[in-house]
Amino acid sequence: MSILLVEDDKTIASGLEYSLQQDQFSTVLCHDVETAKRVLETHINQFELCLIDLSLPDGSGYEICKLVKEQSDIPVIFLTAIDDEVNVVMGLDMGADDYITKPFRIRELLSRIKSVLRRYHKQPLAKPIIEIDSVRINTLEGKVYKHSDEISVTALEYRLLLIFANHIGQILSRNQLLEQIWDVAGDFVNDNTLTVYIKRLREKLEDDPKDPRFIKTIRGLGYKVGE
Repeated sequence: MSILLVEDDKTIASGLEYSLQQDQFSTVLCHDVETAKRVLETHINQFELCLIDLSLPDGSGYEICKLVKEQSDIPVIFLTAIDDEVNVVMGLDMGADDYITKPFRIRELLSRIKSVLRRYHKQPLAKPIIEIDSVRINTLEGKVYKHSDEISVTALEYRLLLIFANHIGQILSRNQLLEQIWDVAGDFVNDNTLTVYIKRLREKLEDDPKDPRFIKTIRGLGYKVGE
């Protein structure tokens, strides 16, 4: 998932870029309005969100927001050092989705980003039948089979399996899984609970749970199903 980051303070920009990449986002960094406009003219479709500083050396973040909203339905979050109601209202009236006032904690910013993205991206509709190796998921009936034998799974185990099924071949970090389980289930799921649910799914679906081949651990990155 790619984010356009427009921030003229190079120290802040460097820290933000590092933190976003650590949270599995890819970033394109611009330090001024003109560079951001050139990037958007040719690559606007590659971005899923824009983080824009309000005060830039050659203009205002408003200009970039206006350009984005005229060409695409991409969420925009303003970074501002001015906690001023007039500026905030103006930005929101232009179509910005949220703002955050400096200085801010990176976890708060990440939370705001994910909250905005959740409003833009709904869970994809699952296919009626999903087959992954020897596992078959009947999404119309909410049933799971292994080698044609029905496997009993809990509601949250089923939801976790569907998340993997909707991202076949992709590495999903623990944070990504936790975010999506929270969205779908509406229940509190912490890191330890996620470990338990993955263990239970492996016990039910793997030929050898101690040497998992279906839900693969990608060391240091997360988990992957398929391909």
